[in-house]
Amino acid sequence: MRRPTGFTLIELMIVMAIVTILAALAYPGYTRHVVKMRRVEAQLALVDAMQRQEQYRAQHHTYIAFSSASSDPDSRQFRWWLGSRPETSAYELDGHACEGQDIDQCIELRARPGTALVDAGFSDPECGELSFDSTGAQGASGDGPRCWP
Repeated sequence: MRRPTGFTLIELMIVMAIVTILAALAYPGYTRHVVKMRRVEAQLALVDAMQRQEQYRAQHHTYIAFSSASSDPDSRQFRWWLGSRPETSAYELDGHACEGQDIDQCIELRARPGTALVDAGFSDPECGELSFDSTGAQGASGDGPRCWP
């Protein structure tokens, strides 16, 4: 008499349980990695925007504020989102005068995670809103120890 070949239901259930446990352990690490990579993307975008602001200031003797609501044609050279489309961007960028100073003296750039105009499902609970100003000061609204390298 020949014995049937193949897997039993018990064997398949054991394999599925092991795969589920491994996935449950790996998923939190993966999501932390995605948030960190998107944060680095926002930091690079802030540095790039600041370099372009400095070029603009060298030509016009002032910085220029920008945001998603900007109507000034000059401010349109500064994108307020990351990536190829606003809907897939994790952060919304904007630039405004530093607190207590005029825009021709100092500009602060911000990257705000998961606003209504970008991917609202994204959040960065560790660092929150990132900021970078023309004096070189870097900041974050969260209390994460490594929000800026």
